[in-house]
Amino acid sequence: MNGFSRNKLPSFIGLIALILVSINGLSQKSDAELTQEIKYFQIDQDVHYTNRKTSPLPRKERRNFHGHQFYPIDLSYIVEAQFNRIEEDDTLELLSSSGSTKLYRPYATLNFTINGVACELTALQSIKLREIDEYKNYLFLPFRDATSGKSSYGGGRYLDFEIPSENTITLNFNLAYNPYCAYTSNYNCTIPPKENTLTVAVRAGLKAPADHRIGG
Repeated sequence: MNGFSRNKLPSFIGLIALILVSINGLSQKSDAELTQEIKYFQIDQDVHYTNRKTSPLPRKERRNFHGHQFYPIDLSYIVEAQFNRIEEDDTLELLSSSGSTKLYRPYATLNFTINGVACELTALQSIKLREIDEYKNYLFLPFRDATSGKSSYGGGRYLDFEIPSENTITLNFNLAYNPYCAYTSNYNCTIPPKENTLTVAVRAGLKAPADHRIGG
């Protein structure tokens, strides 16, 4: 949950519940079911930004918002990852878009393959949110890839999921979303650590807004 770009706790719990339901148990679902869940995610993203009660956008920007741009749904970007827990309870300071820092615990390394390329990302646990019962089992996965600053947002994209009970987890990059900073100012968005940069292109999930295609 700590991936969200506000300084306060996120309000769109329903959206994240959908994401988590989609991530958990993916292997038991048909391609049609997976595709439909991704479509629901896309609809919820648009509704979240256009609804005045949930949108991060001020009224003028909200009126000019005409929906997100998504990569085509591609089920090959749903991958099974090895979930390797990190035993040391270290603290990692990550810069945010405001220039401040946020504290995380490196919780697990995730090893998987995309398009034949071996990949590794580190899943993080918010030091702040792990003290709150509602969020203590959530992990945050900020990442960049070869599309960042081109067709996807240069500041990186996020995934959120619950800590799995097994040593594997399914990652659905069709659910990768942008921080609020991709669309508007006055938010405090976590910048992915350098080690969470993939050399492979992840052409799934949200694209960058048209005016943020270069840089981040």
